[in-house]
Amino acid sequence: MDKLQQAIEESDFAWSLHLVGEDPSYKLATLTDDLRGGPSNTGDGKQITSGFAYWGAGPTIAWAHACNDPFYPVMQQGIESFSQRWKRVRSKLDGTPYHYVSLGVGTGQKDREILHDLLTRQPNLLYVPVDLSAAMLRLGLRESRKGVNLARRQIVPVQLDFAIPENMAELARLLHRLVGDEPIVFSLLGNTMANFEDDAGLLGTLTGALRPQDRFLLEVATTDSLSDDLADAAAEEYHRSRAYLEFVTSTLLQYTDLTINFDSVLFRGSVEGDRALRVKIFYQNRTGDDLRIVLPDRTKVAFPDRDTIRLYLTRKYSRRELEKMLAVLGIQKLHGIHLAFPSQRSPRVFGTDLLLLAAGAEQLPEQRVTKADEIWSTFPAS
Repeated sequence: MDKLQQAIEESDFAWSLHLVGEDPSYKLATLTDDLRGGPSNTGDGKQITSGFAYWGAGPTIAWAHACNDPFYPVMQQGIESFSQRWKRVRSKLDGTPYHYVSLGVGTGQKDREILHDLLTRQPNLLYVPVDLSAAMLRLGLRESRKGVNLARRQIVPVQLDFAIPENMAELARLLHRLVGDEPIVFSLLGNTMANFEDDAGLLGTLTGALRPQDRFLLEVATTDSLSDDLADAAAEEYHRSRAYLEFVTSTLLQYTDLTINFDSVLFRGSVEGDRALRVKIFYQNRTGDDLRIVLPDRTKVAFPDRDTIRLYLTRKYSRRELEKMLAVLGIQKLHGIHLAFPSQRSPRVFGTDLLLLAAGAEQLPEQRVTKADEIWSTFPAS
């Protein structure tokens, strides 16, 4: 491995190495099964779950284009403002040397900002970007390394579905073998948490692996108010961008034979209890005819008139309810930065929050054994 790393370091060719944690054929079978869901005219049957929206070269390229679309200002504002928000959060790391694990690497610009600062305290930093999509890993790595003094031997890309608890446990074991007890900053940026049906469960799975010395950087879209009108406004943010339309339909285009009509992509906003504005994006058969779709395994599934396929799910969280979610999960909020986004159509109620989190310090005696305790206790003390 040392010889291989040296050969890559000395080459001008764009080599990249990454660890594959799952059999891609199993993931393809999962995607195929999800597209076999029953009929629904509200996006609650057939679906493309979060990670698969970015899975493959087509969706990855489409996502990169959407992130640079001026008609998709939410994403642009989030990327452009990240540097200043991160600077205000990083002071709370108290100069501790951290390694960095990026859960959902995305386009890599935000990781670049974080790596630049963490390397000043930890020149031997290990950077572990994790994503379900190998294509997204390669794109994110290319962007995150620009202008950053990071040797390729310090990068361990991991292709893995981190939403699966068993996978997260294995990732924690791998990290222990690589860095031992040295502290790690984990991140989940870009409102990724909001894309999962069981968002609280996901956050619990990810933060459950935190040790006392670790930190977790969470970025979420937020709202100061909840109403049906604001839910409609949230949905409209995505509808304006053609590049975003191309992104949310790219998985269907790559993995089925469905002919895409952008007029059939519907955006529906709703109020999710007292916790969030929920935006569901789905594709509806509006041809007036019953269709049959060829799936990745070359079988066909019925797609009746008015039936739907959910393409994407996202949310804007009530800031007050977000605090409650963290408390229920036993997570400490060490610091938080809120940025409100201006809009010509609505008051400044939408924004983004960047939170620095840690494992909960105050727990009832019967709750002291956490997922992190169970995972890390399998290793001898160093």
